[in-house]
Amino acid sequence: MKSNIGLTFKNCKKEKRPALITFTVAGDNTKKNSLKILNSISKHADILELSFLHNCPIADGGQIQNSTYRALKNGMTLKDTFQIAKKFKSNNPYKPLILMGYYNLIYQNGENNFLKQCRSSKVDGLIVVDLPWPENKKFSKKCKKKSINFIQLLSPTTSNDRMKKIINDSHDMIYYISMLSTTGGKLKVSPKKILKNYEKIKRINSKKNLVIGFGITNKTISSLKTADGLVVGSQLCKTISNSIKKRQNPVTKLDKLVYSLKNKIL
Repeated sequence: MKSNIGLTFKNCKKEKRPALITFTVAGDNTKKNSLKILNSISKHADILELSFLHNCPIADGGQIQNSTYRALKNGMTLKDTFQIAKKFKSNNPYKPLILMGYYNLIYQNGENNFLKQCRSSKVDGLIVVDLPWPENKKFSKKCKKKSINFIQLLSPTTSNDRMKKIINDSHDMIYYISMLSTTGGKLKVSPKKILKNYEKIKRINSKKNLVIGFGITNKTISSLKTADGLVVGSQLCKTISNSIKKRQNPVTKLDKLVYSLKNKIL
């Protein structure tokens, strides 16, 4: 399935650099700013992840929880998230947008209805944190039929046999969780060790686009730039929190941060 996501990785590989993937929470710090942030950072980021809200996050650390709390307090709903996605995609049709969240909201809405909303909002991909393989097989197939990338997750504890099966079932992007921790934790594992594990996964199927997430900041990003893609999330959420405290504009602050992240991987 040649998607916006697949084409983006192809272009980044031509430029001999990883894809820069950003993560923000829908509605943080306001619905209006959330869209402004996406429009602004999309000038530097290659792929954008947008979290749809959940009040019991599983692997989200403090920074992302703060962002989620702010958005929930603002009355943010799933409907609002789809509106932000739709508005963003109408201005940036070829910039990949991935929604990330938890299965409960998809289940409550009904899988078919949720995917219908994804299609009408022109969402390119989905990460569903608590729907692991093989439980995600049916839903993943439904996504594929709707031309939506279902993004599988791998971790340092995934067995080799299981890894092969997950990779075999994956679409245009696979997400490798670099360490056993919540998001935003300090990089507990050396970049060298992360890349060693990463290369081992790449040897299973070198054609699949494999990105690294967790513990990536402007301090660590350049040491991991041989990967197909790198995800930065908690640092963006933290920047929004800091700008609110200092009464600064979160949109311009994030624009500067993502610009500097991009320069570190060129």
